Amino acid sequence: MHASRHHHLLALIAATALVVGACGPTTPSPSASSAPSASPDASPGPASPSPSASAGLDEIYGEINSQVRAIRGLDEQKAIEPTILSPEELSTVVQTTFDNDYPSEQVAADELLYKGLGLIPQSVSLKAVYVDLLESQVAGLYDPSTDSLYVVSKEGGVGAVERVYYSHEYDHALQDQHFDLEAIQEGLEDQSDRLLARQAVVEGDAYVLMTHWLQQHLTPAEISEVVSASSDPEAMAALERIPEIVKAQIMFAALEGTVWVLTLQLRDGWAGVDTVFESLPESTEQILHPEKYNDGEAPIAVDLPDDLAARLGTGWSVAQENTLGEHQMGIWLGKPSVADAESAAAGWGGDRIAVLRGPSDAWAIAWRTAWDTTNDAAEFEETATVAIELAGGPGAVLPGEGGTTRWVVIGSDAATLGKVGNVLGLAG
Repeated sequence: MHASRHHHLLALIAATALVVGACGPTTPSPSASSAPSASPDASPGPASPSPSASAGLDEIYGEINSQVRAIRGLDEQKAIEPTILSPEELSTVVQTTFDNDYPSEQVAADELLYKGLGLIPQSVSLKAVYVDLLESQVAGLYDPSTDSLYVVSKEGGVGAVERVYYSHEYDHALQDQHFDLEAIQEGLEDQSDRLLARQAVVEGDAYVLMTHWLQQHLTPAEISEVVSASSDPEAMAALERIPEIVKAQIMFAALEGTVWVLTLQLRDGWAGVDTVFESLPESTEQILHPEKYNDGEAPIAVDLPDDLAARLGTGWSVAQENTLGEHQMGIWLGKPSVADAESAAAGWGGDRIAVLRGPSDAWAIAWRTAWDTTNDAAEFEETATVAIELAGGPGAVLPGEGGTTRWVVIGSDAATLGKVGNVLGLAG
């Protein structure tokens, strides 16, 4: 899977609950229609008056720019000017980005992976899921590939909700000028776990900033307006329709990223957050367990055979290869029990997964996982065995070298499953 494309798409989607905002990994982007919970030591400061109807949009956004720079401690290296669009115009921009960055063959590969793992129903169209989200959730967008900041203005007005979104996106623009957001994803096209971890820092930064800005520059009435907007029934209904694996990736950067960055910001200030951009997390494990980031515990490097498709024979090819990481693995393990999944995924050390296509619509998943201890591997095996059963297709958890490796092998049919196990040299 081209992870940068996949997560660039997720970054075009915003969630809707007040404390559950979301932007996907990779390209920092559309603000969520929500803000994270307030920081523990923050209290509302003197609120700015609502912009008068006659105030020019440039003046309004210019004032927010100054306020964000003062909070975040970053200056503009060159002028940042927003492009103001109607909701329909922004929807067109987002749809174009969708078509360019997430081509149909990549959608198909992701859909095969999710269906093979039992993460989405066989009847669900993954593209339809994303289109539904794009039509209901996008509130603003910063695109680092073009240095473009897009904001929505309904009927030319800028209310509290639009200003909150804008503060988030303007922070992304400042991040890009100082830390080069495109470089953060460079070379990680098949490393979605690492991309997701890094995006958690990028989005957490913007959500913490947005919360500080909201507290300092909105009146109580305006904050109530933002809360009300975050509970839009249509947007909430769209969010509920999202398969859990998609929703979990969207939410991770906003929720876990906000907690991770807020903890750092309260301890070391914004200067401490700036320092993290010089040494970004390498896995979602380091976001979920901050002590592993602090201790420099890197993921275990896991490889798959380069000639896996060739071993399977004529007509076989690798549709995608990726590293899912602790967070996404936990979503899969959570199908039988969320509580068991958190425990089983916590011993994650590393993984590598391949989705393969064969002749006559045959397909297979080969997933090599590495664990911190033999007990962690055994716990994963037990939980993963149930998850495979719930996925509905032929599959097995098989031991690899040593006591800390487990393979998950799933096939379109029993013959394919056996074939993959044989070429990998695994005992059935």
